[in-house]
Amino acid sequence: MNKKQKKMLYRILISVALMAILLILPLEEGPLRFFLFLIPYLVSGYDILKKALKGIKNKQVFDENFLMAVATVGAFALGEYQEGVAVMVFYQIGELFQSYAVGKSRRSISDLMDIRPDFANIYVDGKLTSVDPDEVQVGTIIVVQPGEKIPIDGVVVEGTSTLDTAALTGESVPRTAKVGEEVISGCINITGLLSIKTTKEFEESTASKILDLVENASSKKSKHENFISRFARIYTPAVCYSALALALIPPLFLLIIGQDPRPLTWIYRALTFLVISCPCAIVISIPLTFFAGIGGSSRQGILVKGSNYLERLADAKYVVMDKTGTLTQGVFEVTKIAPVKGSQDELLALATSAEAFSNHPISKSLKCAYGKEVDRSQVSDVKEIPGQGLVASVAGRNIACGNSKLMDSLGISYQDIREPGTLVHVAESGEYLGYILISDRLKTNSKQAIAAMKKAGVKRSVMLTGDAKSVADLVASELGIDAVYSELLPADKVEKVEELLASKSDKDELVFVGDGINDAPVLSRADIGVAMGALGSDAAIEAADVVLMDDDPMKLPLAIAISRKCMRIVNENIYFAIGIKFACLILGAVGIANMWYAIFADVGVMVICVLNAIRALKIKTI
Repeated sequence: MNKKQKKMLYRILISVALMAILLILPLEEGPLRFFLFLIPYLVSGYDILKKALKGIKNKQVFDENFLMAVATVGAFALGEYQEGVAVMVFYQIGELFQSYAVGKSRRSISDLMDIRPDFANIYVDGKLTSVDPDEVQVGTIIVVQPGEKIPIDGVVVEGTSTLDTAALTGESVPRTAKVGEEVISGCINITGLLSIKTTKEFEESTASKILDLVENASSKKSKHENFISRFARIYTPAVCYSALALALIPPLFLLIIGQDPRPLTWIYRALTFLVISCPCAIVISIPLTFFAGIGGSSRQGILVKGSNYLERLADAKYVVMDKTGTLTQGVFEVTKIAPVKGSQDELLALATSAEAFSNHPISKSLKCAYGKEVDRSQVSDVKEIPGQGLVASVAGRNIACGNSKLMDSLGISYQDIREPGTLVHVAESGEYLGYILISDRLKTNSKQAIAAMKKAGVKRSVMLTGDAKSVADLVASELGIDAVYSELLPADKVEKVEELLASKSDKDELVFVGDGINDAPVLSRADIGVAMGALGSDAAIEAADVVLMDDDPMKLPLAIAISRKCMRIVNENIYFAIGIKFACLILGAVGIANMWYAIFADVGVMVICVLNAIRALKIKTI
């Protein structure tokens, strides 16, 4: 509990104690009784009165402070001192609960904000000096000592250590960092001393981008929040005019027909009507639910860019996934080398040389299997063909290296092998030399994730891949995926997503999940784009609506579960608050409900809704 909340609690306790004493004392009606009850009233509610006056001064009259001020001042004017004090005290209790709930939600965001580094260590005149990360230029060598946060993205040039990535991914398992590996800002160096050559400026580093994403999430409102904002702007003035009408019209009517108008009775009912009608429960709890959901998910390494995406994710019925890096580990290994002409070593050497300038995972696996340094000076005229492979000159030999589409386009006959994995065909000057089989392993939780999504109500799971049909069908069958489209180019994936979008109903949302690096066009086209394993990937963070910071597929059904829990809480609060208030408004208007009913309808309902809203913080892993 912070200082402001403690101060509010003390004021409430003092007011309650003073009121209890005054109720025990045998006080007669008169100025003394008025002034004695005025003390606990002002102790508990002076800030509400101040805000109400400020709102009137700024011509922003109709808000909950104005309603409370009018209702309680009116109660005092009618001589209902204890009820006036009670309304203000209970309203402040509700405010205290709200403040606590918001604070708890903010702390979940603050935990993530701990990734923001305070300094960077660099050598100045031979001495290690701490400077502002903003001052560090690209290419600078920074030193990160054990226990410190990595301030800027870079490459390790000296040292070995383990890194704590929990603040970014929600996972407690540390990762190893050694010379030559990329490391990102926000991770905590646990063991060894690291020297890192920065590759980005601080404002472009991963930590800065994540923090900007989370801080700006509240600006993207859900349909429910936008509705509540419009509702409050219309509802509050309408309530005030209705209360005024309730105070004036019935007495005038009774007076006209010759009956006792009982003006004080109708004024009391109007004040009760005002207290009951205060929209705090809905106006506070709905945004709080989304805020809590975004905060709770961020602690799990799930970054949602706005409550609108959280709301839409709850209606996810179609989940379309890329294969490589999403459902599989994206770690390719050469499992077979089958030359038709020449030796295995020669075939691997030619393929690796042709792929020497590529950063594609297949190229990396070839280089890893080759195990030697490629003489790049022997490689020239490299032409990469998207979705097919590449052609290059290797020591004067015209080499083509790629999939079956490349062979077909070049008119080269090849062996059509039906084996699980990716086939890399190699040809020289139109003559087929053989193939290399590269296999990718499924992620441990992929099958469990697909099952969890179906259990959560996803109607159809679809896999898109550029792999051969035989490989794609095998993976889809093993994982239990409903539909699979294979041998797709990047543009084909967009086209397939367009087809699926056209075939679904408007109320169902389509989610596309990719690794975020080469899937940006599809991520932006889907109803909701989800980037998986986006730790350190600028492309993912920019293109996606939801960012899963690690490679665990189970984070996707968890994100859907979080969104549906939030929407369930939102709907519970709306129906509960409106139902109770509507019932109490009718009872208040006909004189059955008094000010104590009003207190429950306002503060009681608000406290219940706020407590319900913070349940969104309690995220259970699936």
